[in-house]
Amino acid sequence: MEIKKIEEPFSVCKVKDYSKVDLQDTFSFVAKTDEELSLVCLTQSVPDNTTEREDGWKAMRIQGELDFSLIGILSEISTVLAENKIGIFAISTYNTDYILVKEENYSNALKALARAGYEIV
Repeated sequence: MEIKKIEEPFSVCKVKDYSKVDLQDTFSFVAKTDEELSLVCLTQSVPDNTTEREDGWKAMRIQGELDFSLIGILSEISTVLAENKIGIFAISTYNTDYILVKEENYSNALKALARAGYEIV
């Protein structure tokens, strides 16, 4: 299975509302619950109505479209990273999964996944 590196830095945020989120940007992940409005975006695109934010994340994407019948892909990847003491922030879209790790762990995360048999592209 291929994992694609995404080189740009990401931020994980809470926002007051989504009015200033640039949905035309390359990456914008929004989530709304009864308790919060969350945003994960490129650090350079964090809107000014952010109420909380954590910078310093790097991302990788599982390449291809994952069929909903596939089981355990994210679990396997998170296990490899957990065994290497690397925490994750996972995002799932309709097509695939994205795994974010802190910048200081990114290189080690990619190496651990490569050792586990994933092709890093």
